[in-house]
Amino acid sequence: MIEDFLKDAEKRMKKAVSKFKEDLKGLRTGRASVGLVENIKVEYYGTEMPLKQLASISTPEPMQILIQAWDKNAVKAIEKAILEANIGATPQTEGQVIRIILPPMTEERRRELVKVVNNMAEEARIAIRNIRRDDKEALEDLKDEGFSEDDIRKALEKLQKITDKYINEINQLAKEKEEEIMSI
Repeated sequence: MIEDFLKDAEKRMKKAVSKFKEDLKGLRTGRASVGLVENIKVEYYGTEMPLKQLASISTPEPMQILIQAWDKNAVKAIEKAILEANIGATPQTEGQVIRIILPPMTEERRRELVKVVNNMAEEARIAIRNIRRDDKEALEDLKDEGFSEDDIRKALEKLQKITDKYINEINQLAKEKEEEIMSI
């Protein structure tokens, strides 16, 4: 039963880290990235769909994103969604191909993005600590169900190790993203 709590906590912490990774993909760094546009929601025939389901997306050059719509009727909707997403660049359409040329980022914008990364990392760390707190309370409640204090203490130590592992992973991801943003 104690192992179930720990496995559940680890699974939920992994989910928090995965969400953080996905959120980081959507941040623009010094170079073009598919992650910047792939999850933009496009209104297509009355349904919102992520861009990656309507087109192939590539980065042929460091500052360019190339989007090739699979259906020519989707081009206008894709273009509109990109403009509304406010990614800091204007799409240029040529037939079924949409080009986004990203302007170089200013030093000020880079610093703002680093702050955004730090805030996102803090939110992810808080989510992990909340998972730890909830499971810690649940484990401590097991004392009433006849589990020994030693078993509970060992489980709490394992829970702390799991927590530390995922918080360190978030810190590392945030540090890597900061370096990526600040490199020119």
